[in-house]
Amino acid sequence: PVYWTSVRLRACAIFQCFKQTSGRVSGWSKQGRNGVVISQKKGASPLARRVMKSAVSPARRVGKILYRVAVALSAVIVVLYGVYRYLARPPELTGPAPAAGIQPTDDPDTEVDERLAAVTPAPEPAMARKEYTYTFLLVASDQGNGNTDTMMVATYDTVNQTVGLVSLPRDTFINGVRESNGKNFYKLNAAYAYNGIDGLKTEVSKILGFPIDYYIKVNISGFVRLVDAVGGVEFYVPVDMSYDDPTQDLHYNKGSQWLSGADALKVARCRQNSYIDDAGQVHTYDIYNGADVGRTQTQRDLLTAVLKKAVANPQKFPEYIDILLNNVKTDLDLNALTYFGTKALDFDFSAGLTTAVLPGDGTITYRGWTWCYQLYPDQVLELVNTHSLNPYTTDLTADMLEIMQKD
Repeated sequence: PVYWTSVRLRACAIFQCFKQTSGRVSGWSKQGRNGVVISQKKGASPLARRVMKSAVSPARRVGKILYRVAVALSAVIVVLYGVYRYLARPPELTGPAPAAGIQPTDDPDTEVDERLAAVTPAPEPAMARKEYTYTFLLVASDQGNGNTDTMMVATYDTVNQTVGLVSLPRDTFINGVRESNGKNFYKLNAAYAYNGIDGLKTEVSKILGFPIDYYIKVNISGFVRLVDAVGGVEFYVPVDMSYDDPTQDLHYNKGSQWLSGADALKVARCRQNSYIDDAGQVHTYDIYNGADVGRTQTQRDLLTAVLKKAVANPQKFPEYIDILLNNVKTDLDLNALTYFGTKALDFDFSAGLTTAVLPGDGTITYRGWTWCYQLYPDQVLELVNTHSLNPYTTDLTADMLEIMQKD
């Protein structure tokens, strides 16, 4: 009884204090946690409001600030996630529709010859693409003449997480036509110099029997920067390399080497060694069996080593994007880059990557063009259908590939 009497007296005293301060306090009141009565009625005097405001503890004030910060951060996260989901959506492919044959019509005003339509075969159904499977042409240019020194095609199945990567030898035998003057050329590496990236894509598509969805053309400094960005790579150099000329001093022993960007470029480009005879004459010789074909294996292995390290360090993606923007030409937009970059984080190089080189004979001479690399059509077809390169749900057939053969 004494305790509750004391509580009531305190409450009455505080209530009378607020009543006198505000001049008109009506309605109900409650006692705050710190013992100060806080009025729930609007219209209190400025002095009363200051008293109520001062009753808020510092801890509660900090709590309110933190709550507002949390709400703001949540809103930012929701917005950023929405942007990410928008950018990381699968790219849509827009391939050419199959050409429709002439079909009969019941319209009396049409001028279509129905007899011709009756014998015109209906168009064959289009090949169905594997879901979320994309093809890429990877290109690197020569330093001097503008020809493409390195050409690879990759097919990425983002559902099954497989990549087929194939090298096209630079001297691959084709029947090319210059757009500028109609003259012929017979090596694939000249297609870019004469007809640009679209011309090169067309020639590659003819050989492999499927369209190229995207291209990535890397210049020399971009490759060097990318290797340096991942901190260099540990790489097994497959042959002894020793080449001296006024522009380079290239010496690497066969075996495991730690390569910087500049080192990796030299190893990727090297095809021949040099030596000086007793008369002071400089001579060169091929260091790989099959000349350029052997070098393509080194290039694929080196590219794989660099990509492995890049994917293993996703925190450097902003740096990779900067290198891409400044040293690479591509038709990949931000949506596609985000999508493929996200998918690549889950890629297992040891289980999902298949590499090869198009098989052929590199000793062909044709109309003055020496050392042309004539492909073996049957073996190319088998490779396309069995090495994760075919982007379709059914196998390609021989009539879908256009492979140049010497008469």
